[in-house]
Amino acid sequence: MLNPSRHRRAHTGPQRRPVWARRRLLLVALLNVPLVLLPLLLPVRPQIAAAQESTAMPTSRPADLVLLQQRQTLQGEERIGVYGAKADPQAAGLWSVQVWVETSERITIATDRIRCDPSAPLRITGSSGQVLMRQLNPGGAIYPANRLDHLIWWAVCHPGLAGKDPAGLGAEAQRLGYSGQIQEQQQRLPGP
Repeated sequence: MLNPSRHRRAHTGPQRRPVWARRRLLLVALLNVPLVLLPLLLPVRPQIAAAQESTAMPTSRPADLVLLQQRQTLQGEERIGVYGAKADPQAAGLWSVQVWVETSERITIATDRIRCDPSAPLRITGSSGQVLMRQLNPGGAIYPANRLDHLIWWAVCHPGLAGKDPAGLGAEAQRLGYSGQIQEQQQRLPGP
């Protein structure tokens, strides 16, 4: 038989609560915080070079927003669009555009760069602290992995074709001077 007095620890000061208990207390504390103050307690995400993100919930969508994709995800409905495309005055064929990602929980706005040059079409975006440079092939094969890149590219470079399925724009791409034979590739660069 075990002797309970033999297995007791000497009291050396206040004992720490187990991790699960501390997390439960934190959750209870956060649930009791007025919702207006909750964003002030959450950590702020760092900005990255190609994609400055804002998660503030604006009261309405921008007037020039073009919705490109609407899909159901595990978190609910997600809508992606672009607005505010502006030509770069120092680099011909380079544009900046705001990419709007709306879910039921938040809105994320990122700034992407798009190059419309037929010899080297490109989307520069950011993800997880990295800059992603994606060379595109307008008029080429469209897969789930590159569909959004092409939707954004067409919306910026040829606004009259915004929102159309890029898989069906092969003939239009050739008419506009794109070969449809460029090898798509992605380069990951460290963010600032």
